[in-house]
Amino acid sequence: MKDAIRNSPHSRFFVLFLLVFFSAHYQAIAQATAPKVPTPVELMAGNNRLFFQMVVKRKFSPDSKFGFLNVSSFSTSYDNEREELDLVAPVLINYTLYKGFGLVAGTTINNRVGFSPLVGAQHSFTNQKWVAVTIASLFLNSSRNVELFGIYEFKPQLTPKTNLYTRVQFMYIHNTAQNFHARSFLQLRAGVKKDALSFGLGANLDQYGPEKDFKPNFGLFVGWAFL
Repeated sequence: MKDAIRNSPHSRFFVLFLLVFFSAHYQAIAQATAPKVPTPVELMAGNNRLFFQMVVKRKFSPDSKFGFLNVSSFSTSYDNEREELDLVAPVLINYTLYKGFGLVAGTTINNRVGFSPLVGAQHSFTNQKWVAVTIASLFLNSSRNVELFGIYEFKPQLTPKTNLYTRVQFMYIHNTAQNFHARSFLQLRAGVKKDALSFGLGANLDQYGPEKDFKPNFGLFVGWAFL
């Protein structure tokens, strides 16, 4: 049994991923400290579920081509029903090739499709008004899931102290081994941003499994960008 675990391709991939991650981490500590990048967290109280999300995006050093990305979210019903609990937690190391285009590798945990190592490609763009991140990835598991993920924010200035805050975020996972929809969501946000604080109206539109079981959630969100 132990030999099977050691010889598993998933285990070897995961060990290699950990080695790359920690070696890059210690390299970052030894080099100059990178400029502070906000870590946005968000809580949305909807008509059906409570939703939380945290986004961590870092470079290992100011000039490094290696970076780290994690967009973790969970939601649960107010009556604490186990089947209503959702978790999505990718852990990705990215390598920039040219002008925002790069490669990603890591792992993902999703309570509807399980755990898997993955590889893929990424494009990101950020300025004062826009944030755009798109990732296409392949799960290295028996279902051979493919995933398309995107998060796009538009934050134009309204007054000297406030900005409009809008966001479109989506995920689509397809099981290519059996050719069916596995999991998807569309998240919409519209509100106001003042310094680190954002708040407004939100909608989460979730679908599950081959039958695309639909679970909408509408409510109010509040977010804070920690430094």
